[in-house]
Amino acid sequence: MPLPRLVDYRREGWDIHYFERVDSTNTALLEAGRQGADEGLVYITDEQTAGRGRLDRRWIAPPGTCLLLSLLFRPPEPFTYYAPRLTMLCGMAMADAVETVSGVTVQLKWPNDLILTRGDTWRKVAGMLSEIGSGADTQPFLVIGIGLNVNVSPELLPDLAPNATSLLAEGGQPAERVALLDAFLARVEAYRATLQDGADVLDLWRQRLAWMGRAVQLTTPTGSVTGVAEDVDETGALWLRLPDGSRQSFSVGDVSLRI
Repeated sequence: MPLPRLVDYRREGWDIHYFERVDSTNTALLEAGRQGADEGLVYITDEQTAGRGRLDRRWIAPPGTCLLLSLLFRPPEPFTYYAPRLTMLCGMAMADAVETVSGVTVQLKWPNDLILTRGDTWRKVAGMLSEIGSGADTQPFLVIGIGLNVNVSPELLPDLAPNATSLLAEGGQPAERVALLDAFLARVEAYRATLQDGADVLDLWRQRLAWMGRAVQLTTPTGSVTGVAEDVDETGALWLRLPDGSRQSFSVGDVSLRI
């Protein structure tokens, strides 16, 4: 049986809305959350005119070639425990989906970018942006946006971002975006069930992270820091061993391998 088109895709337990074009799925879903939208709302689009990545970077994706979506969660209390773990499990779920559907092996680049590594070289195939919002009831909610480069042709990749790649470029054949979406949501459901049963997903996420024990450069909103990536803590923060021997944690930043 053929897969449905992205516009026709539905899955029980999720309220999925498709847009041919939108400025940013995260921006639109944050507004829906402020207006009281329920958990499980998902916005999917074929094109973003103002896509956003972490550290206020622009996210560029050729129309119709990528999987661009945002999910709305309303984590229970304590919010500071569940919100980071929902972000972790979404990263793991997308990694699982990519490997299942395309056969391409990926890792997570802290905190939740999907990359492919070959020795000391790496390429980024997906990024994730988590944002916290609040509505009239002042209760915080979480929006998690993901951009996955699926069928971007290799000649277009240099225009997207440094180190960008796609499943088409890596696997040599197109991948079904609907199959990736369905596998992703199925894995989100499975990981959420694990979390709701009282098990932590932190160790599973930690095992997926690339470059632990390696020298890295971390770009933060206030500058760059170099050190050895030693571990992540309960909040998902990255701990670096700095050149002077001290240790410092970082909750925000973009990691690159330091060669």
